[in-house]
Amino acid sequence: QVQLVESGGRLVQTGGSLTLTCAAAGRTFSSNTMAWFRQAPGKEHEIVAEISQNGADTNYRESVKGRFTISRDNAESAGYLQMHNLKPEDTATYYCAISDDKGDYAYWGQGTQVTVSS
Repeated sequence: QVQLVESGGRLVQTGGSLTLTCAAAGRTFSSNTMAWFRQAPGKEHEIVAEISQNGADTNYRESVKGRFTISRDNAESAGYLQMHNLKPEDTATYYCAISDDKGDYAYWGQGTQVTVSS
């Protein structure tokens, strides 16, 4: 089993920056792909970014490319999402997730709220 705890979400103005942190415990963090998802009110959850086990490969949804950076520190069992030039459409609950041995995102945190005011 694994526990994930996100932190860092808050209210920020358009154009502002935030860094979200995902702290992992209970499983070998470095063995798993990690991702950040988000879900806005009334919408489906969507993947924002993902990072490979060793951090060498990353992928981003088109709308956040050039503004968000995903990273991880396997020694600290932590993942991060740096967000710059935030827009109101980035408002959502952000979740970190890590994959299981089948590659499915099976482990999720409780989420952290990011609100971007216009």
